[in-house]
This record gives sequence, structure tokens and C-alpha cells, in this order.
Amino acid sequence: MTQRLDQAFARIDAANAEDPNLENGQPAELLYGQRMTTEQRGLYPDASEPLQIACRGQHIERWKLPRKDYPDDRKGYLQWRTEQGRRHAARVAEIMIDVGYDQKDADHAEKMLRKEGIKRDDEVQAMEDVAVFTFMRHYMAPFSETQTAEEMDRIVRLTARKMSPMARARALKEFAIPEPLASYFRDETPTAESR
Repeated sequence: MTQRLDQAFARIDAANAEDPNLENGQPAELLYGQRMTTEQRGLYPDASEPLQIACRGQHIERWKLPRKDYPDDRKGYLQWRTEQGRRHAARVAEIMIDVGYDQKDADHAEKMLRKEGIKRDDEVQAMEDVAVFTFMRHYMAPFSETQTAEEMDRIVRLTARKMSPMARARALKEFAIPEPLASYFRDETPTAESR
């Protein structure tokens, strides 16, 4: 790692260490960022520094914009998620500039964090793959307990559609995905709903 990459990670981790929400006795978003880095290194070991930083900072200071501040429906969720992406992108770009990255690298990290270009930009796609693997490995099981079987079917179907073919194939090998949900990871035909 370069010195500025180390510095960017340290700044992101310091920000996320302030998360008042704990998981296993650790600040939840600090743990999330570290998990994202672990998944990124497994899936994309040769990732560019902007991609590595975007993965580490995907949820930077997420607790500062609570989900409860938005309507409790799908539209409210999407508004909240879009605003979180914008906030995370701006904060990570600020850190990158502060530690010596140029504006082009910061802009690219922002694009990844706003998820602009899934299926069209390889690094945006890589970021999405990393996020999905992090969710599947650490968060899907408890999340599924709060959803109906029909809702989980829809969520898994849409999630699989966002992944690259490589990531879908890896997911089938690494996770015990039950049928019929596993079929979504084998089918590569995109749908309008997944774009």
C-alpha cells in the first residue's frame, strides 16, 4: 500500500470509529468498512487505489443520516439510499484530496460510491460485487429474518442481477444458496427491472 492509501484508510476508519452503533463490541460502520476491504481483496486483489478507498468508505458516517428520517416505504428508502451515496461520495472525495490524490481519482471514487455505471464501468461493477459479497457473508441471514419469503425472493433476484457473471459464479461456490434462489445466480439474462 502507498502512504496516501494508508492515510485514506486511517481517516475513513477514524471517522467510522465514531459510530455509536456497535456490532460485536465494535463500531458497526468501522467493522463494515473492514469487511468491505476483505471482500475486495478476495474478489479484486489488483484493484486500483480509488476502488480500494471507495470500498473502505462506502458507509462512511452512515449513522449521521438515519433511515427513520425518511418515509417508511420503498420511495423513502430509495431517497435515503441516494442521499447516503451522495454524502459518502463527497466525504470520501474530501479525504482523498486531503491525503494527496488528484481530482480525477477523487471524482472516480465518487462515481463508484454513487453507483453510477453498474454494468457499464468495470470499477463501479466491482464495487457492487464487493458490496453484495459483504452483505451475503455478514448481513443477509439476520436481514432475511425480517422479510417474508416473497420479499426475500425479490431481493435476491434483483441483487443477483446487479452482479457481474464472475461474482455470481463465485457466489454459487462460496455460499450455500438454496434453490430456487440459486437459479438467479446462474441466469445471466438482464431484466429491465435490474438496470
